[in-house]
Amino acid sequence: MRISNDIESCKTCVYRQLLFDDLNAKEYELINQTRTEKIFRRGEVIVKENDPIESFLYLRKGLVKLYKTDEHGKDHLISINKPGDFVNLLSIFSGHNFHYSINALEETFVCEVKLDVLKEVMASNSKFTLRILNRISHISDEVIVNRFEIARKQIKGRVAFILVFLADQIYKNHEYRLPITRRELGELISMTTENTIRTLSEFKKDGIVDMDGRIITILDYDRLANVFKMG
Repeated sequence: MRISNDIESCKTCVYRQLLFDDLNAKEYELINQTRTEKIFRRGEVIVKENDPIESFLYLRKGLVKLYKTDEHGKDHLISINKPGDFVNLLSIFSGHNFHYSINALEETFVCEVKLDVLKEVMASNSKFTLRILNRISHISDEVIVNRFEIARKQIKGRVAFILVFLADQIYKNHEYRLPITRRELGELISMTTENTIRTLSEFKKDGIVDMDGRIITILDYDRLANVFKMG
């Protein structure tokens, strides 16, 4: 991890409108004084499970995975998050320690704001507090909808769901490098590694996708989207 000074002020950040647009000049300055920009290498741990929650984090660039570690030391993937996702917003008001770990899947830029400062601004700015609550609700709704979509689908529908999700929501491209292993991909959609690999192979055989190692190329997006919709 290294420290960066890429952003001069929260006012110039492209994600300002998502959360910080209701701050006055004094509040912007207060946030800026305690803000730290960090750059993490691919594979580097950003947050470790049971670490104390002392800051509010948001991604400016990159990709991360959230995961929990069981009593046997095995990691279990929870979600993949992209820029604009406030990765610890659901946790900062619910306890004192993280219930999951966060790991960089590629070079990732994170802005960190001291939690006590964030709470201080919230106490004096009701519009900002409402914006925070709105983002929490949005994140909660997104988690519920995605889990519902996965749970109600059959095997092929689940794999199609995650391939379309990565293409549309993460990479905005029909060709991309899988950021996680086949095992983690299965965990993300509540499937075994074997079923995940077999389904990917069937999609390749049917001419829906092509695979070269971790490189996925969606050859027939309409068919893949239809499998996702029909479940």
